[in-house]
Amino acid sequence: MRIGFDGKRAFHNATGLGNYSRDLLKILATHFSDDEYYVYNTKPKKIDRLSSFNNIIEKLPVVAFWKKFSSIWRQGPILSQLKKDQIQLYHGLSGEIPRGIKKSGIPSVVTIHDLIFVRYPELYSFFDRKIHFNKFKYASEKADKVIAISEQTKNDIITFLGIEASKIEVIYQGCHAVFKEEVSIQDKSEVKKKFNLPENFILNVGTIEERKNLLSIVKSIKELKTHLVVIGRKTTYYQTVLKYIDDNRLSNRVHFLEGVDLKELATIYQMAYVFVYPSIFEGFGIPIIEALYSKTPVITSKGGVFPEAGGPDTCYVDPSNTEEFSKAIENLLNNKQKRTEMADRGFTFVQKFNDDVIANNIMQLYRSILNERN
Repeated sequence: MRIGFDGKRAFHNATGLGNYSRDLLKILATHFSDDEYYVYNTKPKKIDRLSSFNNIIEKLPVVAFWKKFSSIWRQGPILSQLKKDQIQLYHGLSGEIPRGIKKSGIPSVVTIHDLIFVRYPELYSFFDRKIHFNKFKYASEKADKVIAISEQTKNDIITFLGIEASKIEVIYQGCHAVFKEEVSIQDKSEVKKKFNLPENFILNVGTIEERKNLLSIVKSIKELKTHLVVIGRKTTYYQTVLKYIDDNRLSNRVHFLEGVDLKELATIYQMAYVFVYPSIFEGFGIPIIEALYSKTPVITSKGGVFPEAGGPDTCYVDPSNTEEFSKAIENLLNNKQKRTEMADRGFTFVQKFNDDVIANNIMQLYRSILNERN
């Protein structure tokens, strides 16, 4: 089978949608190595993490005009190139498919990660909301099937986009293989020295933005004897968090790390006593999965998608209740046996997100679409 993919995120986004795209491609290329995966990129790649796979082929615009206007090319004119490459099925990995693909005769799938811009419109500009909504609505209506990365996202697609439930398949994400490897004591020692990490710390990973709710964690550790390590891209919300840290003399206990590569991140996950993720809303919550694979106990938010990602043995709290968060952190820090039990049970639960499960679910969906067309 020859499958085409939107490669914009895979080659240009270091986190989030980029990780989803790369991980899915790697999983398919490994477990179904006889198939060919054509990944359509708009311009020379910034991130090269797929070149080791012979069956993953990067494709750029071949016409000079579309090389110059590549952002328009991927929205529709790409179809002529898909036909020349004899693509049998196209997968939009981040909520988009080319305009006119239904009429072209090429079957398509689109992955919708979340509809946060609908649930929390105040976090987005008016124009961004309109653009996202139109793209997602079009893709969901015209694609043969829609992949939702969680039941939460599936319900939102039904509610906000008006798509029939029968058209939507829930296929969970996994995470990078590096988070599944046990880190040596020597590696931990080197990472600890490089980033000057404290002996006892809790960890938060994710973009430092209002929705991720980092300020609640900072407030919750004010009276606790622990350190907080934060890894994530900074936005303007960072200044709000920093002001609270400075006003409450917490700068010696809150550590913002930069320049952390994947291997180092996996090592830090395994060194943390507890992983805390008080996000208000997510489409799924990959950092939770990364922590569970790292055998690190997790505290996260009640409701929404979080129980899907965290399972029955994660600790769930009201993300707006700082006191509840503080008690949950303190209880785990003071109870090593509880931390171990949560880590072991969480590791058992997270096996449902293993690569072979995801690969088989994705390929089964592709084949079912092609069988229906034939």
